[in-house]
Amino acid sequence: MSRILRVAAAQMGPTQRADDRAQTLGRMIRLLEQAAARGAQLVVFPELAFTTFFPRWLLEPDALAGYFEPAMPNPAVQALFDRARALGVGFSVGYAEQTPDGRRFNSAILVQPDGSVLGHYRKVHLPGSVEPRAGERFQQLEKRYFAYGDLGFPAFRAGPDWHGGILGMMICNDRRWPESWRMLGLQGVELVCVGYNSAAYDPNGGNTEDAALRQFHSRLVAQANAYMNATWAVAVAKAGDEDGSGLIGGSCIVDPNGVIVAEATTLADEVLVADCDLDLCRQGKDKMFNFAAHRRPEQYRAMTERAGVIEPE
Repeated sequence: MSRILRVAAAQMGPTQRADDRAQTLGRMIRLLEQAAARGAQLVVFPELAFTTFFPRWLLEPDALAGYFEPAMPNPAVQALFDRARALGVGFSVGYAEQTPDGRRFNSAILVQPDGSVLGHYRKVHLPGSVEPRAGERFQQLEKRYFAYGDLGFPAFRAGPDWHGGILGMMICNDRRWPESWRMLGLQGVELVCVGYNSAAYDPNGGNTEDAALRQFHSRLVAQANAYMNATWAVAVAKAGDEDGSGLIGGSCIVDPNGVIVAEATTLADEVLVADCDLDLCRQGKDKMFNFAAHRRPEQYRAMTERAGVIEPE
C-alpha cells in the first residue's frame, strides 16, 4: 500500500517592514486553512515567514528584537499553532530564533498534526557578509545577524499521521550545496522541506544575475538534488516586492525523479498541493542511488578535510 502524504507549499507574497505581526500571522493562517481545505496533511512555509527579510537592511542592535522569536511557539505566533492543531494539519516554518543565552539563528521547525515539535533545524550555509557593502541599497547581512547552525542536518522519523516518513529541513542557501542534501540522503530522507527568501537580483553585488536566472537555479538545485538523493523536495518561497527589493518566488514540489509536480504561477500568497507517495523514493534508493552498494567515501575525503579550493600544480 502506498504511503501518500498530501503536502502543501504555502508560498507567501511580500511582507513589508511596516506590516505588523497580526497582519502577517493572519495571512499565514488563511494559507493554512486553504491547504487544509484541499486535504493537506503537511504545510510548508518559507524562511523567516513571520517577518520581512530583514538581513537586507543594516539595523541597529536595539532594532533587531522585534524580528526574533524568544521561543517557539510564543504568544505572538501561538494562533498559528492552535489553528493547525484544530485542523489536524502539521507544518514547517522558518523563523529568526533567539536562544535564552542570547544566540541568534536562522531556524526552522517541523510541527506534527497533534501540535508536537518533531524537528528543529538551524541554517548552516549563511550567505553574504558581516559588514555592509558600501554604496549598495540592499545588503545581505545574514552573517552579521545569525550564527552558523550548530545542529547539523538531522532527519526525523514522523509518526503514523505521516506514515512514518523520514523528513528533513533546509533553509534557502543550504539548498544550493549538495552536501546538505547528501547528509539528509545518508539518513534515508524521503521528503525535504525547504523555505527560502531569494532575491530577484544578485544579493552579493553586480548585475550578472537576474530574476529569471536565479529562479532557474532555484528549481535546478531542487530537481537535481531530489533525484540524486531519491527524495521529495518541497521548496517554498517568499515572493514579490518587499520595500523595493524583489524576491523570485518559484515555489515548487519535486518528486524523487526530479520532476516538478506542482509549481507557483504568481508572486503572491499561493497554495500548491501534491500527493507525495513516499514509497516512490524506493526506486532511486534501491537502484541507482543505493548508497551502501555504490558510494566510495574513501575517495571523498577532501570534501570534509578542507573548505577552499587547492588547485593542481
